[in-house]
Amino acid sequence: MDLVGACKAFVNVSERGSFTLGAAAARIPQPVASRRIAALERHLGARLFDRSTRRATLTQFGRDMLPSARRLVRLAEEMEHDAERAALRPLRLAVPDTCATRDLALLGAEARDRAKARRQRQVCIRASLETLRLPRDRSSSRGRRVWLQPEDDVPHVRDPLNRLRDAVGLRPGQVVLAASLASAAAEVLGSRDLLLCSPRQAEDLGLYWRPTGEVRLARGYEVAAETGDEAERLRALLGRAIARCLGAPEGEGRPGTDGPPGRTDAERESA
Repeated sequence: MDLVGACKAFVNVSERGSFTLGAAAARIPQPVASRRIAALERHLGARLFDRSTRRATLTQFGRDMLPSARRLVRLAEEMEHDAERAALRPLRLAVPDTCATRDLALLGAEARDRAKARRQRQVCIRASLETLRLPRDRSSSRGRRVWLQPEDDVPHVRDPLNRLRDAVGLRPGQVVLAASLASAAAEVLGSRDLLLCSPRQAEDLGLYWRPTGEVRLARGYEVAAETGDEAERLRALLGRAIARCLGAPEGEGRPGTDGPPGRTDAERESA
């Protein structure tokens, strides 16, 4: 018998006092939950529930067995989590500096999915983070995530996005800081997750771009040098060229210090 599956049904039914609600929480049909619990009772040699009442009431034997069943279910879930992490353990490769970010991202996506046809992905966007909110009946699901690049791990970008995350009811784990742009793009190309990026980056990565809509975020740059005079000279001579190179629009103020007017949510659309 499936001891873990039977214990999951047993724990969910006992916690909710109903075979119907417990089966829904375990994401199995009610007859399946009943059969699994009946099989567990046969395996253990005694009744777990009192069938003489309308509610799923535990017998004394059921109350005695419940702590052990919970421990088994928790250990099984921890094992599944450990297995998922082990399967996603990164494989480190040394590549030339000339490798493009998109090529590295596609390589990462293909490695994750073990699929060969990744270069023809169609990518679309959603304007509202509210669409990522999980319904209550899917509270155990991880949900789709928004990936941030390392250079956006700054208060004027991170904090407004986190406030928006909390306002629309997303989980803390649905806004994630990536180790690099390539790894973040790989997550997006290999799933339905989103990427916070500039229009130019989205174009380079082959993603469709659209502003988030709810909050205005900007990535700013400053020209720095060993002395203030050298920095000012660089700004005067090459400020606009540096801004174009970084993908920053030429706005008001000193050239090269204004960030783009918005950000990008980009996601992979299921084939």
